[in-house]
Amino acid sequence: MTSIAVEQDGIKRKVSATFFRGETTNFYPSDKSLKRNTSIAEYLAKGWMPQERFVTEGTRIVAFGSCFADNISKYLDKAGFNVLTRRDDVAYVSKMGDGMVNTFAIRQQFEWAWLGATPQGELWHGYDAAEFGYDETVRLRTKALFDAAELFIITLGLSEVWYDEPTGEVFWRAVPKDKYDPARHRFRVSTHAENLANLQAIYDLIRRFRPDAAVLFTVSPIPLTATFRPHSCISANAVSKAILRAAVDEFHRRNAPGDDRLFYFPSYDIVMHCFNHQWRDDRRHVYSHVLDFNMKVFERYYCQTALGDEELAESFRAARRLDERIGRLGHDSVVVRTAETPEERKAARLARRELEREQIREARRQERREARRMAETARIRAADRIPSRPSASFSELRT
Repeated sequence: MTSIAVEQDGIKRKVSATFFRGETTNFYPSDKSLKRNTSIAEYLAKGWMPQERFVTEGTRIVAFGSCFADNISKYLDKAGFNVLTRRDDVAYVSKMGDGMVNTFAIRQQFEWAWLGATPQGELWHGYDAAEFGYDETVRLRTKALFDAAELFIITLGLSEVWYDEPTGEVFWRAVPKDKYDPARHRFRVSTHAENLANLQAIYDLIRRFRPDAAVLFTVSPIPLTATFRPHSCISANAVSKAILRAAVDEFHRRNAPGDDRLFYFPSYDIVMHCFNHQWRDDRRHVYSHVLDFNMKVFERYYCQTALGDEELAESFRAARRLDERIGRLGHDSVVVRTAETPEERKAARLARRELEREQIREARRQERREARRMAETARIRAADRIPSRPSASFSELRT
């Protein structure tokens, strides 16, 4: 079998030459790959980032979609950037932006703001199931935000939806218990084609009304809390995310070649595939050091700040050290960093001390086991060195 030489991480190796490998071949990283200084540019950012940073402190940003969009908004707002949806408390994309977790709900906001399209049913409800109506004042505020935006950051959360069967219209979230009508309310998994169509419709509206704005899509890594499917939530979540990630990718491949202001930011890819212990013990929320690194990747490639490659690389190394620490010592080894209230911090300190004591006890147990092993090894070796008595010959036995 013929072979060709390829190079990955500075190491040349031979691989099969049976199949044509195309003009660009990018290999999946190993653990060693992610320790290299070039790992971020080569394995995380490659192919997705703008040629030049363009987000300044004055750039008007509208960010909404899922709860992960809230993380981006908070980070940029704290860093001094102009996140319009953080400064507004009227528009639903500001008040409930992280609750619009499916592409149907996001599309509804753009069509409502710019086209005046109002759903036929009561579809919009908040966290406490309170109804969000179709108030004209709110619509105009939403329109004003969209009209002013120079960068849209839209995060997609899930593809499972509840809908009104007679109209086909989709709810923001689940159906409030006191509103549920078994004769008309249904649950389903939206398809790849539907989500692709929604993304295209959103993009077309932005290009119609804000032709010069930058548009950035992301997928939230946060998994489903629960599924309404008759399958395990782990499997349902895998399907839900796969539908969105595939739809975004096809949408990007279709539109990005002709639009240098359209982007995909790989927040989902980074969280899911660059760390081994990215989740807190609830397995739903991402550790702060993982989030912080993710946001720094965005800042490094999009924002006009002093953050450079070396600082970004150090952030990655620090995050991976904590990731490895969690793998060795468990969640309690970093919980002090994530505790929010005084009670949580106190509990975390106590847990940390107990963990340290247990580590000392385990180290002593290891020492005792090692001492016993070495003593046994020495005993066996000493026994092997004792010369055995020669066997008596046949003639000696006769005498």
